[in-house]
Amino acid sequence: MQSSSAPVPDVSIILPCAGFGTRFEAPYSKELHCLAPGITVLDRSLEAVVELAKSGLSVRLVVVFRTHKLDTVSYLARYAGLFQIVFVYQDESFAPDLDGAIRSGLPMTQGPVVLVLPDIVISGAGSAGSLLAALRHTEVAGWSVVAAEERDPDMLRQMGALALAEEGGVMTVGAATDKPADPSGYNAFWGMVAVTAEEAHRLPDVVGKGADSPLSGAVALLVDSIVNYNTVAG
Repeated sequence: MQSSSAPVPDVSIILPCAGFGTRFEAPYSKELHCLAPGITVLDRSLEAVVELAKSGLSVRLVVVFRTHKLDTVSYLARYAGLFQIVFVYQDESFAPDLDGAIRSGLPMTQGPVVLVLPDIVISGAGSAGSLLAALRHTEVAGWSVVAAEERDPDMLRQMGALALAEEGGVMTVGAATDKPADPSGYNAFWGMVAVTAEEAHRLPDVVGKGADSPLSGAVALLVDSIVNYNTVAG
C-alpha cells in the first residue's frame, strides 16, 4: 500500500476564531456575517490567502477555535481543496485572548507565518496581492505588515497602531503598539502580519499587553482600506 503525506507547507496562516464577539451582538459568529450573496466576512478576510494558494504556494491554515465556533469550523470546509487546514483548540492555560490564540496555533505552523484575523477585511487596488508581497519582504526584513494609513485617534485606539515612515522608497514601521491609550504619533494600523519561521515565536508579542512590539523595522505594504467588522454595522 502506497503511503501518502500532506505536502510541507510553504507558508502557514494562523486564523484565530476562538473569540466570543461580545461587541458584535448577533446570534452567529461575526466572521460569518453576510456581506453579499454567498460571501461572508470570513471569505473576504481570506481573499489574500487564496491568492497565495493561486500563486502556487502550499498553504497551511491553522484555525484556532473553541467549541462555540463549530459553525465556523463547518463553514471552512469549502476551503479544504485549496488549503491544508488544521484545527486547534485554544489552550486555556495560555492567555484567554488573541495572544493566547496565537500561542495555541504556533506549534502547528511550518515555514513563514502570517497572522490573519477573521473579522478584518483589506480592500482596494493591489490588496489581493499584498500578502504575497509582504511575504517576500520578510525574507529581507524578517517582519512585514499589510497596513492602511489612519489618523483618526478613536480608530487607532482599537487597532494595532503603527508609526510609518518612508525610507528609500520603502515604507517601514518605526514604532508599533496594540490598542494604544495615547494614539498620538501613530499614522496607520496593520491588518495582517507576516514573519519568518525563525522569528515566529515572537508573534504573540505583536498583540500582547506590556510586551515590546517586534514590528519595529518591519516593511509595510499599504492598501486603500482595512475594515474591522467587530459590530454588525461594520
